[in-house]
Amino acid sequence: MRGSRDQNRIQPVDPDHATGAIRQLFAEIRTKFALVPNLFRVLATAPAALEGLMGLGSALARGALDEKIREQLALAIAESNLCPYCLSAHTAMAAKIGLKQAEIDDAIRASAADARTDAILKLARSIVVQRGELTDADLARARAVGLGDGEIVETVANVALNIFENYMSHVARFPVDFRNTNHTRHQAKKTNQMASIEVTTI
Repeated sequence: MRGSRDQNRIQPVDPDHATGAIRQLFAEIRTKFALVPNLFRVLATAPAALEGLMGLGSALARGALDEKIREQLALAIAESNLCPYCLSAHTAMAAKIGLKQAEIDDAIRASAADARTDAILKLARSIVVQRGELTDADLARARAVGLGDGEIVETVANVALNIFENYMSHVARFPVDFRNTNHTRHQAKKTNQMASIEVTTI
């Protein structure tokens, strides 16, 4: 089905009118982003979904994969899922935490100069593209650079977290919050590709 990529299909919650637990969660989100992005506004229509996303994100922030790697993962996964909204948001976040433009560009292609990070990104892309059906060789390549089982599991968890964000963007089609001039043309191309996909049911 085709339609505008800049018009909400699910009505977002206005942060100025939020109350209770959602108001508190919005305050936490605003502290991190300086605004409440559209993703979280839409998720707030189902508080359990918003709490679930934020809870998993907070848990993974205490894990073995540091903030930079998690943002690189988010970029690689957004690209694999053709999600211009998340690609734009995580490009902004990656720059904010100190990733260089070359590192951001590489991450979008599931690549990194550091061998461990490169293996994590390629593992994540394989999980997305192959829908989790990894071969023994996929896991062997990850382990060859020293990734342990815990890091592999965390990579899967980060894939799940980002797929949640990507798919929510696809379903709701909320407007992009962060405009990144370096990737405007790239995102437009991906948006056009998404718009051209016809969904056929039998």
